[in-house]
Amino acid sequence: MVEAFDARRLSFGSVAREYAQLRPGYPADAVAFLLGDRPRRVLDLGAGTGKLTDELLAAGHEVVAVDPSAEMLAQLADRHPGVATAVGGAEQVPLPDASVDAVVAGQAAHWFDPPRAAPELRRVLRPGGVVGFVWNVRDETVPWVGALGERLTAEARDHEADQGVVHRFAAELPADVVEHESRYVQRLTPEQVVAGIATRSYVAVMGADERTAFLDDLRALLAQHPGTAGRTELELPYATHSVRLTPR
Repeated sequence: MVEAFDARRLSFGSVAREYAQLRPGYPADAVAFLLGDRPRRVLDLGAGTGKLTDELLAAGHEVVAVDPSAEMLAQLADRHPGVATAVGGAEQVPLPDASVDAVVAGQAAHWFDPPRAAPELRRVLRPGGVVGFVWNVRDETVPWVGALGERLTAEARDHEADQGVVHRFAAELPADVVEHESRYVQRLTPEQVVAGIATRSYVAVMGADERTAFLDDLRALLAQHPGTAGRTELELPYATHSVRLTPR
């Protein structure tokens, strides 16, 4: 079980370029909710290719990016060569004590081990610092997105993001929790929708034949569904769930 989890957690390096191109970003109001209006020094933990870093920089924050995958960080560095990066994880953060005003994680906190990570977050935070987690979740109330989600459910099984990790971090830190919901929309071709799904951990660890059959089935769905058939551009909507934890 642990080996399978680690295989998924570390699978993203093999799809780093596609991840950078095809995964959704984050809405500005999510970052404002997590960090407020004044510039801060922020650790983007599990930063990946920098999807959240993009918005942190746009909001005027100084960013230090940490991720287990050097390949993912290379994509971030290509776009943001001025951002400091380091290979590492939440359970052993490669930063000095009291060195950041905030720790944030976009689409990543479910990979962390709260009992081991919480003391590390406390260690690197300055007094008054905050922890922020954010996830994009497909809005499956849209019929074609719901149909897509049904196809993904069987394969995703236990691979989807477990936002219950918030409660475990709130207990381990301990911290007060405030939540916020916002929206984000990606505009993609049908093939880009499929290619974006190929960057999911449960697809990245499939064998070649299994992956090809799975993705071809998704292509067929998009070609036939009334909401997507014949369309060259699709709007893929997300509900963005943000959580701010203030350590007590």
